[in-house]
Amino acid sequence: MLANKLRTRQTAGIASAGAAQAVPRVAAASTRNHTFNATPFTGTNIRVAPVSSAGHCSSGRVACRVHASTAPVDDYRQRAPKDVRVLVVGPTGYIGKFVVKELVQRGYNVVAFAREQAGIKGKMGKEDTLKEFPGADVRFGSVLDQDSLRKVAFKEPVDVVVSCLASRTGGKKDSWLIDYTATKNTLDVARECGAKHFVLLSAICVQKPLLEFQKAKLKFEADLQAAGNITYSIVRPTAFFKSIAGQIDIVKKGNPYVMFGDGNLAACKPISEPDLASFIADCVTETDKVNKVLPIGGPGRAYTAKQQADLLFQITGLPPKYFPVPVALMDGMISIFDWLAGIFPALEDSAEFARIGKYYATESMLVYDDKTGVYLEDATPGYGKETLEEFFTRAVKEGLKGQELGDQAVFGQQ
Repeated sequence: MLANKLRTRQTAGIASAGAAQAVPRVAAASTRNHTFNATPFTGTNIRVAPVSSAGHCSSGRVACRVHASTAPVDDYRQRAPKDVRVLVVGPTGYIGKFVVKELVQRGYNVVAFAREQAGIKGKMGKEDTLKEFPGADVRFGSVLDQDSLRKVAFKEPVDVVVSCLASRTGGKKDSWLIDYTATKNTLDVARECGAKHFVLLSAICVQKPLLEFQKAKLKFEADLQAAGNITYSIVRPTAFFKSIAGQIDIVKKGNPYVMFGDGNLAACKPISEPDLASFIADCVTETDKVNKVLPIGGPGRAYTAKQQADLLFQITGLPPKYFPVPVALMDGMISIFDWLAGIFPALEDSAEFARIGKYYATESMLVYDDKTGVYLEDATPGYGKETLEEFFTRAVKEGLKGQELGDQAVFGQQ
């Protein structure tokens, strides 16, 4: 059962020019409202330190409705939001939902391109998706089919594409299918059809790529940066609040907080989902975010798993109880599943899930200096309004409705 649960973001947090490089460039991201100087913490590897557009689709394909003679030549950033069409792919994913709603709220002409059966475990039908996004133009098709993209998603001119596509499990085949192939399909059609800007939701953990989904994301990042006829903003968030929320109910029931090692092996600077959606929406028009790789965390300090646990115990008023899990246990599970996968190929992903579990137990979700091998808290930009303490306080009082992890569940949370 433990192996089946190791599909994701361990309690220390998540996330998001070539694939062999850790950080092609780190841009200073603008902050919203305020950022805070981070408090130093102890960790084994952490320290504090200061185009031209395509006129039409290529021959032999269904033409996009943008042609050289009719394509607008103005800068879309000079238009009113209602006159800017923004296509969101992956709109029913966890962050995608927040992004669509934020863009609609800002007045953009939003197209949400979704599967007919979408959401966690495909539970959302077409009617559910339509109800989820009032004010958006909801269309249905497949990002794995370029003709579907051309005929449906890009049937009218699109100014900006926002990709929130991501593998739900982190399995090897699924990672390359979604994090690379589906996202590359979207980019290819966007370029053919004259889109001007591409905003990519990636992950800060691609800085140190040891996992298959990280390698797939990095390969797409490299393709996007090399495209030439479309500008980009690559957003690499740290942990989402949902990724470190899995043990709130466990602690509320008086059970111990589960952590790897002493709980200080890794840290994250988590960001709320609405704040991340706001940052992504900023990337649609803000010129200081053009052709940049943008690591981004939330306001406030970074937290290790132990510090997250202490914060939860302080908020709940319960006596601290911890359940440390040796990291060596993960190494043993990886070895066992690797051996079994050689006999039963279907178990290949089980070994990968164990690697994911170990990665998030031992690697911080902060900006990484690949020259020194150190994660830098102060170099990780902060953005937004809601702090982790505020989120934990609200979640303890009101519960975790809307924070469902589905295929990414850890410690039993669904």
